[in-house]
Amino acid sequence: MDFAFTDEQQMIRDTAEAFLKDTSTSEAVRTAMVSELGYDAELWQRLCGEMYWQAIHIPEAYGGLGLSYIELIAIVEQMGRYLLCAPYFSTVCLATNALLCAGSEEQKAEHLGAICEGKTATLAWSNTGGWTADSVSASARKDGDDYLLNGDYRYVVDGASAELLILAAKEEGSDAVQLFAVDAAEAGIERQALPTMDQTRRQAAIQLKDLRVSAGAKLACESGDAADALNKTLQLATVALAAEQAGGMQQLLSSAVEYTQERKQFNRPIASFQSIKHKAADMMMRNEVARSSIYYAACVADEALNGGELSAELPEAASIAKAWCSEAYFKNAGEAMQMHGGVGFTWEYDVHLYFKRAKASEHLLGNSDQHRENIAALLLDGE
Repeated sequence: MDFAFTDEQQMIRDTAEAFLKDTSTSEAVRTAMVSELGYDAELWQRLCGEMYWQAIHIPEAYGGLGLSYIELIAIVEQMGRYLLCAPYFSTVCLATNALLCAGSEEQKAEHLGAICEGKTATLAWSNTGGWTADSVSASARKDGDDYLLNGDYRYVVDGASAELLILAAKEEGSDAVQLFAVDAAEAGIERQALPTMDQTRRQAAIQLKDLRVSAGAKLACESGDAADALNKTLQLATVALAAEQAGGMQQLLSSAVEYTQERKQFNRPIASFQSIKHKAADMMMRNEVARSSIYYAACVADEALNGGELSAELPEAASIAKAWCSEAYFKNAGEAMQMHGGVGFTWEYDVHLYFKRAKASEHLLGNSDQHRENIAALLLDGE
């Protein structure tokens, strides 16, 4: 596949880079990550009101911009580059995709319209860290015209602050997976922020105790089982997460090269040393492979959302991108730390923030080993 940005896509990417370079500075990230919400509410409103990025791939019929998944990935890559602290991944890459994959027209109009206005949301599906519909353990029991939901979720991205929750549960009697769109303030929902290694991305535990929801809260799925829709949602989110990782890799390379050009040893910049040049070249190679994988996966993801010819390739493309980017991001973070020397893991330098993000995102939505196993299973099924 030959791929190149259109002029409009390049403009969107450049605008995202300029906006985030100015607003998601090191100081801004450090302030936001220790705040109560974990992000700057004012910046989130600017992102929604001025940039309208929360609506980037929401169809125009629901108030969105109606752009492709490629534009979304271009923006998310820059968010990963500048470690943006915002409920964007949870709202757009998880909850919005779940609504697009499983919601009825009425549900899309209601909830996607609210997201376009700046409402935050997230998706909760597992209490074990599994990244497929097989890991759903919460239960949904029919009670008259309503459902009673019970169960626990962990590792819910922005789960403590999101205003709308998309909850996955197995319907008693059929074991079919169902998705429910629920206001986070409803009685029967307990949320607790979890301490995490990566302070720039908040996670939470959610407990449901006889949460009563109307039948209308269940996202309409034509097959009666939302497992495929949930898996598709997680695959779409996996592509976006890999794009974040690719952005972080680029920033690590840029900062490491800049530092080695300034740091002198034996009366010359250490960037002139052959061993440093080799590290930088290897980092750049990993970056280029990562970028190729995420934009191919973005093309596949866009067709998957629109029923195109490449739809069936989404699981494989997502796993290829995540498997590569997870290992490459952590490797580049380690190399950048080595190139910074002893100051690399000190609080004053940002390398340690990327190092922690690299390790945390490696395991979120499945690590490299899990995705390689998935690729192997897909190849065997295709024989």
